[in-house]
Formats: sequence, C-alpha cells, structure tokens
Amino acid sequence: MVRIVVFDSGLGSLSVIKQIQKQMKCNIIYFADSKNFPYGKKTIKELRKITLESIYSLQKRFEPELIVVGSNTLSLTLDSHPKNILTIIPPINQAKSISKSKCIAVLATESIVKSKLLDDYLENFKKNNFKIIKINASPLIQLVESGKFYSNSQLCKTIIRKLLTPKFTKNNVDVATLSSTHLPFLLEFFKEIFPNITFLDPSKPLSIKLKNKYNDHSKKRNSLQIYTSGNIKSFKNKLIHLRIKNNISKFTLQ
Repeated sequence: MVRIVVFDSGLGSLSVIKQIQKQMKCNIIYFADSKNFPYGKKTIKELRKITLESIYSLQKRFEPELIVVGSNTLSLTLDSHPKNILTIIPPINQAKSISKSKCIAVLATESIVKSKLLDDYLENFKKNNFKIIKINASPLIQLVESGKFYSNSQLCKTIIRKLLTPKFTKNNVDVATLSSTHLPFLLEFFKEIFPNITFLDPSKPLSIKLKNKYNDHSKKRNSLQIYTSGNIKSFKNKLIHLRIKNNISKFTLQ
C-alpha cells in the first residue's frame, strides 16, 4: 500500500486527506505544522525555508513514496521539485472552463496574494478577456484553525459575507478557487451564501490523479498517522470536533 506524507500548517490539509481517502486506500502520514501557523503572515523567504525543511525532514523520517505539499501557499514557492513531490495550486484552467462571466476569484493567504509568485502564475492564464481577481482569505483561514467554523456558524457567515460579497458582486465572479486547504471546511457556508457561484477545491483533481496511478484494489482500509509541531492536546481537541480520534505524536523539523 502506497505511503503518502501530507503536510501543511495546522489542520488545513485534513481536507486534502479526506479527498484522497474518498478515492483510494492508502497509508497517509499527516504533519500539521501548527508551530508555523499561519503561513499567510510569513515572508516568501520564510515560506521557502519551511517548505524545504519540511520536505527534507519528512523524507528522512518516513521515507514515503510521495510527499504532498498540501498548502497552496508553500506549493507556489517551489520553483522545481522531484517527481515524488506533489503540489496543490489554483486550478485556473478548470475555473476558466466553467466560468460564463469570465471573472474568476482566487482565495488565498495574505502572503501569496501580495506576492509576485501568484502574479507570475496567473499571468499564464490571463487571455481571452478573462479577469482573475485575488482575494486575501486569511481571515477565513483563521476561522477554520480557531475552530469557529464548528462552534460559531453565524460569526463565520457574517465574516464571509463582509469579506467576499463586495468583491464578488463588483466583479461579477461566478467561479472561485479555494486556494488554501483550510477553505473547504467552509464550503457549506460558501454554497449557502453564494448559491450561484462555483467553488473549486484543488485537492479533488489531485486525489483522482493519485487514484489512477496508485490505487490498490486489494486493500480494504485506509490508515492515518498524525503528527504536529505544536501543542498535542490543543490539536487533539480540534480534531475531536472533526470526528477524528487518531493518536497524535510530536514531530519537529530538522
């Protein structure tokens, strides 16, 4: 059974793992780098350092067949990488194929929205009169990591409306990419508030790609090991609300 390491800040990429486990049976090791949360407030230089240290440490410790850089933010900092390193980036081609208004929104962390990295990436898609707007979704990411998405739904809806409604309305957005792994945890709210907008989760096409290449039909169960660089008790309390009761171990980047 293929061994896959997924890493991200906090609980974000548990949304990625959920998509992978829907598609295939595998052994997943998740590293929640809570100590470095939030990635969205760090400089590009700091993010590159975290990305390379994470890949090196996880490869050395677990020797996986694949490492998934769950964070869209970290993924965009990688100029190049080996074939066994998979990244998750905004699915702009998919968004363009769906959009009728020709205006797409990319919801991402503050550091990436303000960086030239995202500008350079999006430049490849700005053709045929398509408009792509960048939205700093860090306040929404904080709602997820803090647990507000399950403890205070009304607050979440209020903040989502305040942040997104003016930008969506002004630009006639009809497709938005959830370019932070934390954001799919808010999908229920997004759909309720904006029923006419399609929200794309980049981890879905990744999970299908993995299924097509690595699925072992003889395996009947998934396995999940969870590590964190932060406080184990605090992280465990968050996972209980997600109905995840796995043991959590400490892991520190080298």
